[in-house]
Amino acid sequence: MSGPSTYEPKTGVTRWLDSRMPIVRLGWDSFVDFPTPRNLNYWYTFGGILSVCLVIQIVTGIVLAMHYVPHVDMAFASVQRIDRDVNYGWLIRSIHAVGASMFFLAVYMHIFRGLYYGSYKAPRELLWILGVVIYLLMMAAAFMGYVLPWGQMSYWGAMVITNLFGALPVIGQPVVEWLWGGFSVGNETLNRFFSLHYLIPFLIAGVVGLHIWALHVPGNNNPTGISVKTKADTLPFHPYYTTKDGFGIVLFFIIFAFFVFYWPDALGHADNYIPADPLVTPSHIVPEWYLLPFYAILRAVPNTLGGVVLMFGAIGVLFILPWLDTSKVRSMRYRPLARWFFGFFVIACLGLGWAGAENPDYPVPGLGAIGVDFLLMGRVLTIYYFAYFLVILPVLGFVEKPKARPASIEAAVLEEAAARKGRASKAAQPAPAE
Repeated sequence: MSGPSTYEPKTGVTRWLDSRMPIVRLGWDSFVDFPTPRNLNYWYTFGGILSVCLVIQIVTGIVLAMHYVPHVDMAFASVQRIDRDVNYGWLIRSIHAVGASMFFLAVYMHIFRGLYYGSYKAPRELLWILGVVIYLLMMAAAFMGYVLPWGQMSYWGAMVITNLFGALPVIGQPVVEWLWGGFSVGNETLNRFFSLHYLIPFLIAGVVGLHIWALHVPGNNNPTGISVKTKADTLPFHPYYTTKDGFGIVLFFIIFAFFVFYWPDALGHADNYIPADPLVTPSHIVPEWYLLPFYAILRAVPNTLGGVVLMFGAIGVLFILPWLDTSKVRSMRYRPLARWFFGFFVIACLGLGWAGAENPDYPVPGLGAIGVDFLLMGRVLTIYYFAYFLVILPVLGFVEKPKARPASIEAAVLEEAAARKGRASKAAQPAPAE
């Protein structure tokens, strides 16, 4: 926990404000003097990266909304006009479009880091659950944003995904008609999606505030998974982690800028540069890359309702993850068997993304005469995805023998520094003469 506040107002204005609305104190305690484990690595910079990504998406989204026309006859043309006629419109739209992909790239790194280091375990269960809520809201905002350009993939993606809700018993058809605003995907659908796409990022910002609040109660997890025991285990957040996070953010945004300026359309689909035509179905309808694993899970089940249940279950299982993992050890640094299964889990997620991107009706040539059956591949990887959460993690907690852990975070840092010094000294020794 952060402990008592160390903020001291220095001027009359700050003392007056602090006695009435201590917002400066809140910022100081949360982002300056907040005691943070001293062994955080660069995998922990993705929280700061995600915050910057959210701000970028909101700011660019507001500007784009000033020029976008949510009407089926003008939406596609308005997007083209933003690119061609609005001052720096091409840049703002590229930042917003690429930013969505960068946002999801960062959030997936953030999630995998949390899985590896056990950041979902007590006392951080609520922190994890709020993170999953943010992820769900991101998926909803991304899907609705994908529809707004009103290209071929936008229209048919909306048609396919909204029709899935119709498979739900009793409530399915009313939900579909509410999303459509009528009896088919059309102008009312586009208006609804535009309104919700504009609103959801502000909801995300609100949940992010709760997420940060939930983080500051138990404090950060760390790569060892050991709780903070003494002040020697921590460092103030500023300047140590503001500098470290700043460096990570700069590196991340170099990659971001590369895509914005040199490859802005690489992460989208070419069919979305064709105006929506309800009479021409694309040969292969796919969502954006960051939703492809769930699309593969959806297609893995021949029954539509079963596919929908599994697709939502793939996210729903994350909500109960803190109670599925029975191991008392947080970090997989000290769980050698769990590391192997986690590595296979990461490969399974990547494989699901690949399977979701390909047409299951047309296996592509593999090695020699062997073809890749993407439907079978998706089914096998879907089984592993759910087995990892529902079988492997619960069982591992009882059968795995973890490695010995350091006595404290400070001890772990000192051991690592000594090992690094020993390796450097060994490398510096001259090679023996022959």
